[in-house]
Amino acid sequence: MTDKTISDAILAGDTADIYFARTQTILAREGLDPVVVMEIFPGRDGILCGMNEVLDLLRVAAPDAQVDVLEEGAAMRAKEVVLRIRARYAAFGLYETALLGMLAHTSGWATAAREIVDAAAPTPVISFGARHVHPNVSAQLEYAAVIGGCVTGATPAGARLAGRQPSGTIPHAMVLIFGDTVKAAEAFDKWMPREINRTALVDTFHDEAEESLRVAQALGDRLWGIRLDTPSERGRVTPDLVKEIRARLDQAGFPKVKIVVSGGVDLERVKLFRASGAPVDAYGVGSAISGAPPIDFTGDLKEIDGKPIAKRGRIPGITNNPRLKRIALR
Repeated sequence: MTDKTISDAILAGDTADIYFARTQTILAREGLDPVVVMEIFPGRDGILCGMNEVLDLLRVAAPDAQVDVLEEGAAMRAKEVVLRIRARYAAFGLYETALLGMLAHTSGWATAAREIVDAAAPTPVISFGARHVHPNVSAQLEYAAVIGGCVTGATPAGARLAGRQPSGTIPHAMVLIFGDTVKAAEAFDKWMPREINRTALVDTFHDEAEESLRVAQALGDRLWGIRLDTPSERGRVTPDLVKEIRARLDQAGFPKVKIVVSGGVDLERVKLFRASGAPVDAYGVGSAISGAPPIDFTGDLKEIDGKPIAKRGRIPGITNNPRLKRIALR
């Protein structure tokens, strides 16, 4: 997420809690602008994400600040200081809301992704969650999922932010319009660039195993894989279904065709597929990542003009964390 342009709304303070803007006005009128140290820490363990975007904001707003950070993608502990900023308060105080928000939601998504990726390993996981969030933040979701270990996401914006290529081939709508799974797969094969994997969706009209064999016979070696997305109304994708399709594809001479499982995949279902020995080659995961709760982050002033300070319940002065790395903003 480096070099991302920070929006005018953020820089203007439109996304800030109003009391920060009012504080800026009052301090300016009073002629107060001390050098402060703010420390930011999470409320629970997780995977840190959003730090690169935080640095992008600070590069614009407070380029002379001294900044120490825990690096993007690092595992973090509850109450561990992940960001320390030393600068005049007027340079960055208005942006506390944005700084905390950039870390909170993306870290929640990355943490959920890591749990699923670890459970699925070594089988790859693809983020399919963009449809569950507002499009203004879908790219950040998919970026966070990749930071958490997903191999890529489904949208161009999200994959681009993460430095990957988007993944996805045929939706149900296309199969329904063609009226036949094989015809849809053949059209995709005809018109899409060769570097895109040919993966056919096989649960729209007929039995998944039957459709898998029909597509494999039609595309031959050009077929990379089939995707199972059976809805809950039809019993969802089960380990036994995956095993049956694998066996039928192998028996028909298509052992290289891969099986992708999607549709309501979450941590517990990944564990179920793993425990049952279902031969899944990739998972597509949506709301189990996109619906993850944010990780609360807190920003505390710990020094003002060199004097240790803190609100009640917190220890005054800088908190030692040897894991932090000094970052040059200029």
